[in-house]
Formats: sequence, structure tokens, C-alpha cells
Amino acid sequence: MTFVRAIVGTQWGDEGKGKIVDFLAKEADVVVRAQGGNNAGHTVEANGVTYKLHLIPSGILYKEKLNIIGNGVVVDPKSLLDEIENLEAKGISTKNLKLSDRAHLVMPYHNILDEEIEKTRGDESLGTTKRGIGPAYTDKAERTNLRVCDILDEEEFIQKLRNVYERKNRILTQVYHYTPMKFSDILEKFMVYGEKLKPYIEDTIQLLQDRIKEGKKILLEGAQATMLDLDYGTYPYVTSSHPTAGGFCTGAGIAPKQINEVVGVVKAYTTRVGKGPFPTELFDETGDMIREKGFEYGTTTGRPRRCGWLDLVVVRYASLINGIDKIALTKLDTLSDIPKLKICVQYDYNGKTLDLFPASLKVAEDCKPIYKEFDGWSLDEIKKAKSYDELPENAKRYIEFIEKETNTKVWLIGTGAGRESIIVKD
Repeated sequence: MTFVRAIVGTQWGDEGKGKIVDFLAKEADVVVRAQGGNNAGHTVEANGVTYKLHLIPSGILYKEKLNIIGNGVVVDPKSLLDEIENLEAKGISTKNLKLSDRAHLVMPYHNILDEEIEKTRGDESLGTTKRGIGPAYTDKAERTNLRVCDILDEEEFIQKLRNVYERKNRILTQVYHYTPMKFSDILEKFMVYGEKLKPYIEDTIQLLQDRIKEGKKILLEGAQATMLDLDYGTYPYVTSSHPTAGGFCTGAGIAPKQINEVVGVVKAYTTRVGKGPFPTELFDETGDMIREKGFEYGTTTGRPRRCGWLDLVVVRYASLINGIDKIALTKLDTLSDIPKLKICVQYDYNGKTLDLFPASLKVAEDCKPIYKEFDGWSLDEIKKAKSYDELPENAKRYIEFIEKETNTKVWLIGTGAGRESIIVKD
């Protein structure tokens, strides 16, 4: 019987979605990525090997699974080909990878524009990865971008590139004083990309819907997270797509009623990369310790992540937006050996109590977290636990408090980096 499960991030990304997808992929037939680009990154450890994935779904580590890059993703062809080559070099087959012919392309001028626009913002820069993702989505919305299907047809590609080439060159040369791009260079590169990617390109909407009709199990893999959503996140410090449950519908070609379950991935503490409000951020030794113990450095950029206590105002907000049915709690082990832990349950804004994250960043910056304090646990206790009952009592109190405050069951609990370090809570 068909079962469609969506995995979404509930915070500012980096919650460990890749690990959860990898863990759940063994039960799935198809794994689908539906938004974002190579600005996202999933780190997965399997069989003692660490894999850093950016565009390819985490299900690729299972050779029998079909992996789909959906139409909502913006694709840098060179980055995708490099990722394919790296996986193949490690003995991971990519024969079951399919790329939507409707997905949009990240063009060479997008990367340049991303970097230059960030520079012009000065102190107001957004902290983007400078991978061209925002400008690619801008052109998509402006209806001037090129798509994957275009690199399979040289005549079509030439015509569509000519429509934007002169205008992009004027912007690059007259505004940012760049050397003009050569039309022939772009054409030559992208025709080569098209030839290499041709075996992977398909109508993935038809492919996915056929698998659903066949009764297959589908796993929808989230990238980034709710607080980075273009509509629901801390705008403008957000990504340019919709990493919420609704984004799977538009980005993969699946109907809302076809999604049976939404799993929200919650890191046991909170991190974010780049600028923007972060009410529970820690600026002390505890924050530094969490960063080092949790290896909190960006998969894509290597940038150190800002670290803070778990914020249930954020998780509660994400739960409502996504319709989260279950929580996958990750990196519980990172909080080990900290004598006193805190969880934010509400915000105090000028004497007013807030239960959900505000729209105004000015308001968010002035919010003071209201904390509940918990006794900690040791790493030895966590590492010994192979079931929920074996977890230390203080860790169970921490987990059960999350369930109570979010009115959502904690289903999976991450206690280490590997596949085997996940406890299933009945």
C-alpha cells in the first residue's frame, strides 16, 4: 500500500535531516528532493564512511532505491556532475538517480550576481552561500530562466539564452564591472553538461505518480527548514524556496492529500548559519562547547554555526505550519555532560508573552526567552542506551517535556552520528 512520508526541518536547518532520511530510506522505494539547490547540504555517516550530499537525495546510499531531484530544485549542472563523480568514486552507484526535466538551472551569471549583490548589501548582507540559488529563483519567478529540458535541445537552449544573455552581460559589466561572458563558452559548457546528464533526465512527475499508483513507499526529503522558508521564515534571512511540507507539492508534483505523514526533525538544541534573529543564542563557553561537540560547521560552506538552547516557540510554530505528526529528535548526545540544560517555552516581548514566532524581526530581536531548566546526563549513559527505557531518566524528562509542549510524539531519537545510533520510541 502506498505510503508517502515527508521529512521537514523545524528550525533553521542543519537538524540532521540527512541522517533521518538515510535511516528511513531502508523502508522506502523512492526518495525525492523537491526544493533548494547546492546551497543545502546533508552529512550522512554509513558503514564508517561520511558522505556530504548537496543535490542528490540521501537515499542514494541504498542502491535499490529510486532517487528523484524534483522540478522545484534549482540545479547547478557542474555541481551535480561533481557529486555524481564523487559518489561513484566511493563505490556508490547513481544509476537510480533521476533529474526532473522541469527543474531550473543555475547559470554562470547567477553565481556572480549572488556574490556581487551580497557585497552591495554591506552590513545588511544576508549571509548567502553565494551558490547562485537566489538569482536562479529570481529568474524563475521573472520567467526568464532556463530549465533542464533546454540543455537537451541545442536550438532551444540557444534561443532562450540569447533572450537573457545581453541583459545579464550589461548588468555584469556596467553595474559590477565584470569582463563580459562569452556566449560560446556558456553554450559549449552546457551542451556538454546536457550530454552527460541525459541518462538521468526524465519526466519525474510522471515517474513519481506511476510509483504511487503501483503502491510504492515514498520518502520526501526536506532541505533547509521552516525558519528559512521564503514566506514563513525570518525574512529576509531566508532561502529562496519553500522547505515546508507544502513545498513538496509544488516541488515534486504530488498532491497534498497524497502525503500521509509529516515528520519534523528537531535538533536537541538550536543552531543557525548566517544573520537574523536567534532568541536562544548562546555567546558563552556553553555555546562554544556545543559547537565543538556537535561539529556545528556548515556542510556546504564550513562556516561555524551559531548555537543556542532548544527553542520550542520555533518548533511549535513549525509544527503548526507543516502539520507535523511525529518528531525525530537528533543530537541528544551533544548535550551530554552539561550539568544544567534549558529549553525555551515562550518569549517575553515587553511584558507580553508570545507562544509563536513573530513576523517582525524587530520584535523578534527584542524577545527574551522564557526558560525551563533541566538536569543533564552523561555521555556514557546515552551511549549505553539501545532503547528508550535504557535512556537516563533526565534525558527522558527532557524528551517528554518536548512532547508535552508541542503536543507531538517524539518517535526517533538520535544518540550518535551513525545509522545504528537511533532509538525508535514506540
